Amino acid sequence: MTLFDTHCHYECAPDEITASLSRAAEAGVGEVMVVGGSQTLNAGVFAAACPALKIYRAIGWDRDQAENAAALPALDYTGISAVGEIGLDFYYPGASREKQISLFSSQLELARKLDLPVVIHTREADDDTLGVLKEIPSRGIIHCFTGSPGFCRKLLDLGFYISISGIVTFRAADNVRESALVVPDDRLLIETDAPFLAPVPMRGRENEPAFIAHTARFLANLRKTSLDNLAEITTGNARKVLDAK
Repeated sequence: MTLFDTHCHYECAPDEITASLSRAAEAGVGEVMVVGGSQTLNAGVFAAACPALKIYRAIGWDRDQAENAAALPALDYTGISAVGEIGLDFYYPGASREKQISLFSSQLELARKLDLPVVIHTREADDDTLGVLKEIPSRGIIHCFTGSPGFCRKLLDLGFYISISGIVTFRAADNVRESALVVPDDRLLIETDAPFLAPVPMRGRENEPAFIAHTARFLANLRKTSLDNLAEITTGNARKVLDAK
């Protein structure tokens, strides 16, 4: 059994990153995508190294960079598997809708130019996310999905893969569990979103890729399949979306 954590972040020293990834390998993780989004997170992507597993890398500029988008430096996408994370988040009051949409759109256009998939964050921004994606057709991953089953179906209709995080194990996350049952086998992914959102039974601890096994086991039980089968389909799907050209 090989697990694939399709989304984790690092903002720590290189030796700590290697130690974290080594623990993941010991826990049955064979592949990981380390994801950027800011200057420090992008640096963590390039610092990630571990001979015990395969590392995919995603870099880009997330919604928190929208206020200073004009000053963002160009990034070197050599050897990069995806553009991300990028997207929209209107959860907090005062979020700049127009600036976020502008940055999101430019990142999607860049991914199209580079022929790379995207890693999208969307929260409290269903209509705008769908609107931008219909205007700029793209391929890739909706990471850490927390929306409704209806929103999930619309994203699936646009061809996206849906990644389920440890939130699916949270007591109050009925909508995530309902959405996780909507996703067909050939579009399902799993992730930690480390260092955030540690799954039950690791709540209260800093999340890390090794904990993906807890999410995978919970999701396998939810979908009434075996852990081995869930690992096989999610790992295969991750390879497909990230290796496709």
